[in-house]
Amino acid sequence: MSTEILLIRHGETIWNKLGKFQGSTDIELSEEGRKQALALKASLKPDFQAIYASPLIRATETANILCEGTGLKVMPCKEMREINFGAWEGLTFDEIKNSYPEEFALWRNDEKDCPLMGGDLSIRNASNRAAAAILSIAADHAGQKVLLVAHGAIIKAGLIGLFEWKMTMYHHFYVGNTAITKLSFRSPDDPVLESFNDTSHLKQERTLIV
Repeated sequence: MSTEILLIRHGETIWNKLGKFQGSTDIELSEEGRKQALALKASLKPDFQAIYASPLIRATETANILCEGTGLKVMPCKEMREINFGAWEGLTFDEIKNSYPEEFALWRNDEKDCPLMGGDLSIRNASNRAAAAILSIAADHAGQKVLLVAHGAIIKAGLIGLFEWKMTMYHHFYVGNTAITKLSFRSPDDPVLESFNDTSHLKQERTLIV
């Protein structure tokens, strides 16, 4: 039996709705984010054997909702803490672009490192720590299904590290709130990307509400 890891982004926060970079800033879920987590819980089969989460409150709260009633406890994974964006946290994309034009351009175009202002220093650094964390969890849970609740940027960085993509790939795909990205492992160091950014549970929830 292959090992499965479901990478799950946390539910929506107020800063998500405002388009602000959150990074290491500890922002809790909004009411909409809690509804999203409940919708995800309703769609998940309760057949996972372990659940991990970033220590930031928006991820741990999402994870706690998902494991309620399963008898499992959320295990912290500090290596999947969101990327620290330094001075950019609390700013929107356009505010960063206008206030830090040179640093922004380098972050957008550098294929080797994607440097950041402060914090994690580069997307490459974040990519290395996230990929190592995912591989370690896969090795520890061979043949099991594991949920790993984290953040959009660090999930993207982790995928870049696992599959050895160029750093600029970071800017060309998106992970939605409570989206599921499924990895399977034929061996602990051989990941396969089975599905990406699945938010079908949110569409179903909206249909039910209407």
